[in-house]
Amino acid sequence: MEKKYQKSLIWFRRNLRVEDNEALWEGIHNSEKYLFLYIFDEKEWDENPLGIRRSSSKKLSFRWQSVLDLKQKIEELGGQLMLQKGDSKIILQSLLTEHKFDALYAPKESGSEEVSEEKAIQKLFLKDKAAVHYFAQTTLFHEDDIPWPIGKLPNIFTQFRKENEKQTEVRALFKAPSDLSDAVKIDNKFEFSDLQIENNCKEEKAVLNFTGGETKAWERLNYYLWETDQLKDYKNTRNGLLGEGYSSKFSPWLSEGCISAKSIYYQVKRYEKERKKNQSTYWMVFELIWRDYFHFVLKKFGSKLFQKEGIKGEKRDWQWNLELFERWKNGETGVPFIDANMRELNASGFMSNRGRQNVASFLVKDLGLDWRMGAWYFEHQLIDYDVASNWGNWAYVAGVGNDPRENRYFNILSQAKKYDAKGEYVRYWIPELADIEGFNSNRVALLKNGELEKVDSIIPEIYLKPIVDIGKWEY
Repeated sequence: MEKKYQKSLIWFRRNLRVEDNEALWEGIHNSEKYLFLYIFDEKEWDENPLGIRRSSSKKLSFRWQSVLDLKQKIEELGGQLMLQKGDSKIILQSLLTEHKFDALYAPKESGSEEVSEEKAIQKLFLKDKAAVHYFAQTTLFHEDDIPWPIGKLPNIFTQFRKENEKQTEVRALFKAPSDLSDAVKIDNKFEFSDLQIENNCKEEKAVLNFTGGETKAWERLNYYLWETDQLKDYKNTRNGLLGEGYSSKFSPWLSEGCISAKSIYYQVKRYEKERKKNQSTYWMVFELIWRDYFHFVLKKFGSKLFQKEGIKGEKRDWQWNLELFERWKNGETGVPFIDANMRELNASGFMSNRGRQNVASFLVKDLGLDWRMGAWYFEHQLIDYDVASNWGNWAYVAGVGNDPRENRYFNILSQAKKYDAKGEYVRYWIPELADIEGFNSNRVALLKNGELEKVDSIIPEIYLKPIVDIGKWEY
């Protein structure tokens, strides 16, 4: 059967996989020849408004590992992946001029910068009389299948969830290709050193030493679901803080598209048939739907989500205080539960869901800082950074996003009592407090002199006099 196009460009973005990759599948089946391309976007090296690079070395190292794994998979199937670093528009224009492509195949993204880029690139290709095919393949539910057009998306998650659970089917998976030998092969030498970042040193204390790539994504999924059977307890453990098993930890691979939300969904459905169906299996899908919602919210509101007033457009009296921010960022607030979480983030590029909510609430509600400072810092540090989830969650906690509860506030000591009652997490990440037993390690500033005299080690002054009065949380 004659193919639709003589030569196509298949551009990988945050879809670094061969399984369930619609852009890849459609591209190779409609083209006689095709060039595979991945671009390390130079914007990742730009400084954000805080004066720090948008992406940390750990985050970029994880992406590099993910791209290398994809490159190897493509080569094993007879193809080749071209790697570039720079401005996507300039690189694609150059390749279009050189190769005279008939079509472009690529995934759609949710971020406003990415959407603008897609439109600009589409103009380039159409001007050259080349077809452009973008595929929405980031979410669990396809954007064409949900009950509303994006512009009419409900502003409350519960309505979104319930309606989709009732009537929206998850589309079928796309199989991985078995032969990519029709790929165009070009001499392309690209090394890790070309990224100009530090080597990603493993953090011994991390809950999991994450390695990027589709191979590792499936190893983690198989381990969590099938080898250790941990999915059955997910609802009860997902708010944990220590250890690799308290949650699925799929998010870093999801963020780079090393595995699709649909693939996880169908594995959970298989698990329900073969092992156990309970609240935990439902809750795993529930979290995927939350992720979907933030992506659709971003598509609906675009750049408005990144503004200080958020999607609600309400002015708030937040301050821009870099000294306070530095204390928060470096885990030097004197509030042990906050500092432990920030130390984990800085050391490993990862933080639990419970930790993220607490440090966000503390920055916005207790320090009174502009919520975007936290969102920008998370964008820099998180190896599982997802533009929609990150900014959607920060806006949610700040009260300028999709949250019907206007005064969402976390009592940090109450949270610590619930999730770190023995103080194990705090002592793990703040060894200076290792000699303070039990929950007292979470409330050092409230200890009486007699209690402190029993501690042999020297307690840092900041934990005796934190930057906020932790007595306000005492119960």
